[in-house]
Amino acid sequence: MALYQFPLLSNAIIFKTKMLQSKPMPSLPTVKTSGVPRPIQCKALATIVSNRKDSSRGSANHFQPSIWDYDYIQSIRSDFVEESHLEERDRLKGEVRVMLLTLTNPVEQLELIDDLQRLGVAYHFSQEIRKIMEKIYNNDTFKVNNNLHAMALEFRLLRQQGHYDVSSETFDGFLDKNSNFHSRLSSDIKGLLSLYEASFHSMEGDIVLDKAREFSSTHLKEFLNKSNEDDEISLLVSHALEFPLHWRILRLDTRWFIDIYEGRPSMSPALLDLARLDFNIVQAIHQDDMKNVSRWWKRTGLGEKLSFARDRMVENFIWTVGLAFEPHLGNFRRAMSKANALITTIDDIYDVHGTLEDLTLFTEVVNRWDINSMDELPDYMKICFLALYNFVNEVAFDFLKENGCNIIPHLKKMWADLCKSYLVEAKWYYRDYKPSFHEYLENAWISISVPVALFHAYFSLPNSTNKEDLIWLDEYSNVIRCSSTIFRLVNDLGTAKREKVTGDIPKSVECYMNETGASEADTHKHINSLICETWKKLNEEVSNSSYNSRSFVQVAVNLVRMCLRMYQHGDGHTVQDDETKNRIISLLFKPIV
Repeated sequence: MALYQFPLLSNAIIFKTKMLQSKPMPSLPTVKTSGVPRPIQCKALATIVSNRKDSSRGSANHFQPSIWDYDYIQSIRSDFVEESHLEERDRLKGEVRVMLLTLTNPVEQLELIDDLQRLGVAYHFSQEIRKIMEKIYNNDTFKVNNNLHAMALEFRLLRQQGHYDVSSETFDGFLDKNSNFHSRLSSDIKGLLSLYEASFHSMEGDIVLDKAREFSSTHLKEFLNKSNEDDEISLLVSHALEFPLHWRILRLDTRWFIDIYEGRPSMSPALLDLARLDFNIVQAIHQDDMKNVSRWWKRTGLGEKLSFARDRMVENFIWTVGLAFEPHLGNFRRAMSKANALITTIDDIYDVHGTLEDLTLFTEVVNRWDINSMDELPDYMKICFLALYNFVNEVAFDFLKENGCNIIPHLKKMWADLCKSYLVEAKWYYRDYKPSFHEYLENAWISISVPVALFHAYFSLPNSTNKEDLIWLDEYSNVIRCSSTIFRLVNDLGTAKREKVTGDIPKSVECYMNETGASEADTHKHINSLICETWKKLNEEVSNSSYNSRSFVQVAVNLVRMCLRMYQHGDGHTVQDDETKNRIISLLFKPIV
């Protein structure tokens, strides 16, 4: 099988990130030695350190200030908090519910469910959708009608639910005697598009889905090359080939799909109105969450006191919208935004500012989790550690109230593990050490911060804990490992250009090239293949997830999806490029009119 090339990774080393010039705000929106003992450094290491930029990893002026003004964020007001809009939404929900329940054709039911999901309103009809999907699954509706579109759509919707046993043998009826897809299917564009989207839900051993992806993508590209139309199917195909639906963040894709749905001759006015209104109502809730987090960030003073670090409060918040946009998960978004902000700040302490001596001390203090040890830190580290300490205690206090369980040991271990992994990379940097590809990844899947982020996600989701799950989390489940690995590889490719300028250790591409002597192109192929295979493992974890863990697993998958989007055109989290800025404006500041 020909290797599938990720759209965002195919030219990863030469990503062109656009640094914003100084633009106006958009109209829219000395160390003490008592207490903790100092580490003993060998002479060789001391010599290296003395030759390295005054023992510091970089300049304090790498990053632009935030383009999002605090006063502007606090001034945002939305009309869609009014009761009249909520009442109108309820009326429209009633109309759409009737439409969903009165459909009897299984294909039409699946297509409507797909539309509800892509329009961002399926969460209003979760019970109805579950009953319909169970009926279709139990009846084996499409196994005899040879409808590629229907079979592929059913397969995708069932697999993404995460608890149905759906085999890729479903598509055996579309194969010829050589076990390849029938050439006659090459003209069924609607079916090919559904097959293409379904193929991204493949697991290890799903050879037929690998063939499906290659077959469908080849003929869909041929279709686009011949088509001069601007009709819905051409737009959908182009959109899918840029990024498959399974990799897309629902909330971001909704804005695009609403426009597509509006142009459909058979569209339902009630459903279109519901999608627009619900988007604006939920956006107003997100704005309130963002203002709350913005006030917390300002109170910490980290943005002002640690001027060398990235001030990216809004970017840290937008990640959480991608993880879980639903209105009732405001506490989740607020907690995760704070965790993201602290991760970003601590990452910059290790990457661009701290001396190796101070970083070693900071790691020891976090590992001890002893507030009395804080006095041994430099002032800028004191404020950071105290902010982290207070945040973790706040999260643990809220969780103890609701669940009667002390999670501080779990959280402090995760933060200590993260800092230890950062320290490993700092030591590599100061020693000019070049790790092997495997050695690098064994540390880097933790240093990417996904494990600590997902622990906070788990404890911030409602009704999400039991003792067995805590053991599962502490052992770094496969869900966390797979998400971390994909995130790390994509992040390395997206941030390569920026980190070559700021100075950093060799990342995955460089490690593989140094170790094997492979070319950049062959290295990209290897990393693309590794990402594809890890996606399959993650898909299997989704399929095997229990009902109780499903919301957490979905967040883990969404974290990978957000990574793919944030690093699609470079380091969108850091650089504040136009693409990322426009996405943030469309999601948080600009309602649909």
